[in-house]
Amino acid sequence: MRVSTPALSLRRLLQTAGLLLALVVFSPRQAQAQTWLVSTDAYVKIGVMDKFGQLGGFTAKFVVINQDTGKEYTLVKQVPKGQNGVDVVFPSEASEADYFKTERGEAGKAQPGRYTWECQVGGKKVVGGRFGFSEVANDVTLVGKN
Repeated sequence: MRVSTPALSLRRLLQTAGLLLALVVFSPRQAQAQTWLVSTDAYVKIGVMDKFGQLGGFTAKFVVINQDTGKEYTLVKQVPKGQNGVDVVFPSEASEADYFKTERGEAGKAQPGRYTWECQVGGKKVVGGRFGFSEVANDVTLVGKN
């Protein structure tokens, strides 16, 4: 015949309480709707390079013109001797030390439209091209309860 002792009953009570706590903690949570945020950034990387390194260091002036508004944005980069070239990103963040801006200091924006660009070295156009930014639309998906 078994005789129960208070220590044995307390132990069984703690085991049962621990099991119930584990079931509560690890039980599946109730499904909740989830909303995702989205961001889209359009930009173009342009650059210039002295292919054979004949100039040594040079100053590259990048000019981007919005063909729809006529706004002209410039960025001047000093290319040190031994580096041969540089790449820049349009539009660049106004929080950066160097960024594309108008004469009045307005930062460039990736507005939909057509753009032309050129790079000048020593006051002469050495390279150029064109690009466009299309309108961008973002979808927000709401994942609901099943």
